[in-house]
Amino acid sequence: MRKLSLLILGAAIGAGGATVMSQTSLLSSTSAIAASADTYRQLSLFGDVFEKVRTDYVEKPEEAKLVEAAINGMLTSLDPHSSYMDAKSFRDMQVQTRGEFGGLGIEVTMEEGLVKVVTPIDDTPASRAGIMANDVITQIDGESVQGLNLNQAVDKMRGPVNSSVTLKIQRKEAKEPIEVKLTRETIKVRPVRARVEGDIGVLRITQFNEQTFEGLRSGIDKLTSEIGADKLAGFVIDLRNNPGGLLDQAIMVSDAFIDRGEIVSTRSRNAEDTQRFNAKAGDLTKGKPLVVLVNGGSASASEIVAGALQDHKRATVLGTRSFGKGSVQTIIPLGGNGAVRLTTARYYTPSGRSIQAKGIDPDVEVLQDIPEELKGKDETKGEAGLRGHLQNGGEKEERGGSSAYVPPDPANDKQLIAAYDLLRGVRKGASNTTGAPN
Repeated sequence: MRKLSLLILGAAIGAGGATVMSQTSLLSSTSAIAASADTYRQLSLFGDVFEKVRTDYVEKPEEAKLVEAAINGMLTSLDPHSSYMDAKSFRDMQVQTRGEFGGLGIEVTMEEGLVKVVTPIDDTPASRAGIMANDVITQIDGESVQGLNLNQAVDKMRGPVNSSVTLKIQRKEAKEPIEVKLTRETIKVRPVRARVEGDIGVLRITQFNEQTFEGLRSGIDKLTSEIGADKLAGFVIDLRNNPGGLLDQAIMVSDAFIDRGEIVSTRSRNAEDTQRFNAKAGDLTKGKPLVVLVNGGSASASEIVAGALQDHKRATVLGTRSFGKGSVQTIIPLGGNGAVRLTTARYYTPSGRSIQAKGIDPDVEVLQDIPEELKGKDETKGEAGLRGHLQNGGEKEERGGSSAYVPPDPANDKQLIAAYDLLRGVRKGASNTTGAPN
């Protein structure tokens, strides 16, 4: 995605650096001048309003915030995925896409105003210091976490590698708070988790950051080795509730299972900017059967992978209809002033499908049993439910979200069980079905 961003930005700069006058039509030239004059009048209007607010508003406003709000208003009026990021938001986004940062190695959540440890990550400062799941962090470097939101608390625990931070922890069985001093290290987010389920390898992909393809490759190697290539029935690729991420990683993940042919194409408003991305020879699984799990929370890069494997008939897609985000965003840095996230293209599956505001329909539909307290709350809005979303290129049918519920206990996960049955030959065919596997 970064290479794509730079390429698009470079092309834009190049186009602006040379002007060629055409003799085709004096009328079109006159129209362009008139449009330009109208644009300058509108910008002058903005300047007048800004000056009035700056001088006459009841309280002195922060001028930088006014400008940022105006920029963000302009971008968000385009579609739900275009936006302005200030310098901090841009840095946070870069950390997320890199998938590594200076930190302690703990997954945390906020509970009753306190930071609670979900789990320490293996072989990190937190795990080596003995921090445990369900520990409650009450202070960070002597400052109470009361009044902080989760992001603020996480920011305080992250920092430069080799710097130190002191946590005060409350543990249920301990009478007194425990104080732990930790030295930050480079923490790598694990976007791919691999586990053995009998004769099946399960690969759970939670996001598409810079670590995803390498995590997938090592996961496939690990599972093949543990199960044995001759005993391995196939792989489940679990993309449920994966919100997406980097385009290049989605292409590489798809390419891991496809020998040849198109993976995805991107098309902007200028036909000459169409790009097609093709698979290279080689299948990391040596042709083992695949089942891809999707649901209403599977979006963007997840849909690129599911769509490519479905169109190539390389995998059976199982679950519920995906989110339907069929657009590509380019991140354009603005020097030290943050960045613009701008929707620059739609993407299309190998068969030429745009899934924008439609989603990918599974080959086998399997619905979960929804707990009573979550009924009616388990469905996402889907792209079609977002205000101002891009229309689907003239196609009439747009559909909202579908269920995104995944049971916490795999024993109750009907979609996962159906995937196992399909790979083991218990359930044959790819016709749409609803409910538990037979």
